[in-house]
Amino acid sequence: MRTLFVPLAVLALAAPPAFSQSDAGSNPLPQLPLRQITARTVEPAGPLDLRSALALAQRFNPGLSSATREHEATDAAVLQAGAWPNPVLEAQVEDLRRDNRTTTLLLSQPIELGGKRAARVTAAERARDQAASALLARRAELRASAITLFFEVLVAQERLRLARDSAGLAGAATRAAAHRVAAGKAAPLEETRSRVAEAGIQVELQQAEGALRSARRQLTALWGNPEPRFTQAEGAVDRLPPVEPAQDVEKRLAAAPALRQARLEVERRQALSQLEQARRVPDITVSLGAKRVPADEGMGSTGGRNQVVVGVSVPLPIFDTNRGNVAEALSREDKARDDLAAAELQLGADAAQAAERLRSARATAQTLQRDALPGAEAASKAAGKGFELGKFSFLEALDAQRTLFQVRNQYLLAVADAHRAASELDKLLGTEGDENPRAADVAR
Repeated sequence: MRTLFVPLAVLALAAPPAFSQSDAGSNPLPQLPLRQITARTVEPAGPLDLRSALALAQRFNPGLSSATREHEATDAAVLQAGAWPNPVLEAQVEDLRRDNRTTTLLLSQPIELGGKRAARVTAAERARDQAASALLARRAELRASAITLFFEVLVAQERLRLARDSAGLAGAATRAAAHRVAAGKAAPLEETRSRVAEAGIQVELQQAEGALRSARRQLTALWGNPEPRFTQAEGAVDRLPPVEPAQDVEKRLAAAPALRQARLEVERRQALSQLEQARRVPDITVSLGAKRVPADEGMGSTGGRNQVVVGVSVPLPIFDTNRGNVAEALSREDKARDDLAAAELQLGADAAQAAERLRSARATAQTLQRDALPGAEAASKAAGKGFELGKFSFLEALDAQRTLFQVRNQYLLAVADAHRAASELDKLLGTEGDENPRAADVAR
């Protein structure tokens, strides 16, 4: 009898203790070291180009890091899905009286039937594919955001330069008007108007400075720096993004991140439906062990006898046939197909809208650059020289100056809108590599 209880005692001592609620409260688990969420990634001081901004965002963006961790977690989920059921060691003692005691040791192994393991692994693999697709989509979205915010900085820098030039001209015009009033060549009202106009331009200058500060912070926030360190953004602010042919857009639509995610969700739901169908097949449990029984009276044996125990257990699917879970899985599979159809329609509409915005913004910018800007610049120079020579009034010179500022500002806004539309289109359609095709054009 002792030969049976010695292994049981060893197994009991070797088994990990169960954590009770009181133990968990008296001896809490140690706090794991966490990375500081507020850790800052500071870009180098000096000029910043688009390639450097994209590299910083791709390397240090918290959202991209989160998507990477999710992908790593799904790898572990696939590994766990392929695990076999653990065997069960069971010990039984009947009749605690020594002479009549019966001891049984059983080792049971559950065996999954119906393809449950294969279906479970397939579902986990589809979830892993979804995480990989989400990671690629996050990278494309991050690239689009980085390009958009970089151009916001470029445009804000140019608008600030225009505002400063306009403020300088307004200050010179105010001083000139004051000299003309002092010399008796103009009425005091002209000086008053010039000062009022200069005050309005100073307000616009302050707004341009605030817009640039905000754009710089939004850009550096992509890599976790709330206080920008770079001196200025370097890039071709006048370079317009190209318009892709409609047939190329149609080809890229089929591989868009949103549609890829929706297709993978359909495949995952199909695998889950197969898993629920497989769970309708009951599993079996095979047992093998030994049984120590007391000696029979009258047999002349003073010790007990050992017997081999073999068993098979099969649950009877009478009350629970998994019908509800199967019906739920099939309904969710149909829902995933409907979501895929809806995603195709929505993506087509969004891509068409972004492409139309891009064409409209490009046309506006090209028209302003070709027709409006040269005339406004010539009129402003002529009015400025004429005002200095006394051929034009201050109001005429100021009107020409403000017209140039407004036309140039409209042009910059059209360029920025074109890049926002192109980035939105890239985000919807995804990119085929780690490098954005517009990055090289912008950096020139």
